[in-house]
Amino acid sequence: MEDANIPAPAAGPLGRQYASGPSWVVEAHGDVDMETLEPLEAALTAAAAVHGLLVLDATRVTFADSSCLNMLMRVRRLVELRIVAPSGRLMRMLELTGADQILAVHPDVTAATATAQT
Repeated sequence: MEDANIPAPAAGPLGRQYASGPSWVVEAHGDVDMETLEPLEAALTAAAAVHGLLVLDATRVTFADSSCLNMLMRVRRLVELRIVAPSGRLMRMLELTGADQILAVHPDVTAATATAQT
C-alpha cells in the first residue's frame, strides 16, 4: 500500500539512448538541474567510456542551471561531445558563459552525428 504523504520520485531528464552512425545519442527533456541531473550524467559518463562521439539531444530541455553546464564540461573532458538544439534558456546560458565557444552546438541530430567537422 502506498503512503499518500510520500511524494512520487521526480521524473528525470533522461530520455532515449541510441546509436546513430559512429555516435551515441542521448536524449534529455524537462528540467536539468541539481535535483534531476544524476541519471543523465550517469548515462553520458557510461556512454563516454564506450563511444568516441557523444551527442546530447537537448531539443526538449525546458530548463537548465549551472549544474547542467558543469556536467557538460565534465563530460566534454571524457569524450567528443556535441549538443543538439539547446532550448532558449540553455542556449542563453551557453552564450553568457562562453561555453558555446567550447561545446559544439548543432541544429539537429543529423548535423551533430556527421563524422566530418569543419
